[in-house]
Amino acid sequence: MNATPGTAPHDPHDPLHDVVIVGAGPAGLAAALMLGRTHRDVVVLDSGVYRNDPADAMHNVLGFDGAKPSEFRAAAHQTLAAYDSVELRRATAHEVAPLDAARPADGFVVRTDTGDVAARRLLLATGVRDELPDTPGLDALFGTVAAHCPYCHGHEFSGTPVAILGAGPHAPHVAGLIERTASRVVVLADGADVDPELAAALAARGVAVRPEKVLRLEPVTLPGGHPGARAVLDGTAPEELGGVMVAPTLHQSAPFAAQLGLELRASGCVAVDATARTSLPGVLAAGDLAHTADFPMPVSSVIAAMAAGQLAAASIGADLLAH
Repeated sequence: MNATPGTAPHDPHDPLHDVVIVGAGPAGLAAALMLGRTHRDVVVLDSGVYRNDPADAMHNVLGFDGAKPSEFRAAAHQTLAAYDSVELRRATAHEVAPLDAARPADGFVVRTDTGDVAARRLLLATGVRDELPDTPGLDALFGTVAAHCPYCHGHEFSGTPVAILGAGPHAPHVAGLIERTASRVVVLADGADVDPELAAALAARGVAVRPEKVLRLEPVTLPGGHPGARAVLDGTAPEELGGVMVAPTLHQSAPFAAQLGLELRASGCVAVDATARTSLPGVLAAGDLAHTADFPMPVSSVIAAMAAGQLAAASIGADLLAH
């Protein structure tokens, strides 16, 4: 544990819900549906801020491939409205603590901008925040022309040149995933030295490496009307691109893991076991803020988050029956 969580007194006149879910992305919403179907008393706290806000469309979700993320959430909200025991509350949580630090499994209270919510079990589904490289112009392109996952966005770059920003160890893997859709692949080293073995691995795939510093990325329209980007390079001709793949640094989007003293993995994500349980009894975590030991990294996809939320809900149901 990183810290000892404090105690938050609970007014006995306030309701003690079965479950409070902090976060209303795919993981939190899927967990709420699972719990609602067994008539558990559930409150879902929705801040209105989501990791995929920059994305113009979501992919790899059957029935919603190419849909706006807001359309998916609207459909999920309509589904949950059929379950009377599930409350979707627009509120921003800012603090979480056990009702009794000596007996955390007795319940938790979540402080929000609309009041406190107490529950016997807590599910964290607040996700992570993407910290992008500081390349000028990248922020404005992220979620459309710039993306971090070839599975989620690579198809949309079909038939155009695609750049990988940064010559890190991820570059050959990303190049291998994107080469079937891109007309060509180039790595923008952004002025950094390139490891010789990495350069050889890229050359074996026919991937060129541009060593120059990337001064900025500019939005452009490619022939045929395809949206794209121009990578302006220091002292040489720019690259005209249909897509830019980036590798963001992940951070917890909320402070609750630190407040509760939860164990983290090297990825910075909350350590969970195969049943979504964290290092603190009574607290579960699902979605891309959580990381099991069986995977080298947290899985960032809508479907994986939904599956994790459903698994966490089943674990919560078992816990509540046992206690």
